Amino acid sequence: MAGGFEDHCWKDVVGDEIMEIYKSYEREIFVGERPAVLAIDLYKSAYRGGDKPVLEANREFPGSCGANAWAAVEPTRRVLEAARAAGVPVIYTTRRVHTGPVRSTNRDTTGIPEDSYDIIDELAPEDGELVIYKERASAFYGTPLVAHLNKLGVRSLIALGESTSGCVRASVVDGYSNGYHTTVVEECTFDRSDLSHKVNLFDLHHKYADVMHVEEVLEHLNAMRKNTAAE
Repeated sequence: MAGGFEDHCWKDVVGDEIMEIYKSYEREIFVGERPAVLAIDLYKSAYRGGDKPVLEANREFPGSCGANAWAAVEPTRRVLEAARAAGVPVIYTTRRVHTGPVRSTNRDTTGIPEDSYDIIDELAPEDGELVIYKERASAFYGTPLVAHLNKLGVRSLIALGESTSGCVRASVVDGYSNGYHTTVVEECTFDRSDLSHKVNLFDLHHKYADVMHVEEVLEHLNAMRKNTAAE
């Protein structure tokens, strides 16, 4: 388990000294009981410009995550599909275009298109799935998310989306603070900056969440589906 605990994307930016300092955080990692998928900010603004290098996409569409966003589409689709097949609730977050000076981050959003915060078609909610509209980075802050989780009987979260250093991080920390065991799917999270992505995943993994690979999460969800079918 010890070797696998650090078998993630941050190994090329986190040195041996830091690994040693954080060794006391090593533990068994897992998907928690009665999970819900929290699909964070899979909206059009992050995907503008298509599958291009982030810098190139961002020059034309400020705020785009370019190729980093598009690389996560297929693994995210697979997680959403497996969750639905297993009867696991899928909850989306986004925001509205016009919320005055209250924004999720300090990035300038002046003049952005009206559809910027619509969920992309490739990963769109299915009928009946909950969409939480938030005005700050965290899915929990100022929203009824906890009430919905309680009504659904949810006890843990599977988090994915963007950005790793922003709304994913804020939501995961608040999830931990509210008592939810949270799994973060590495291949289904992304950021404009690879460095921010890796360092924040490292920090979340050690302090607040279990970062797991997509295949590990899919294995758990598929086992849930089979167990439900056998009952």
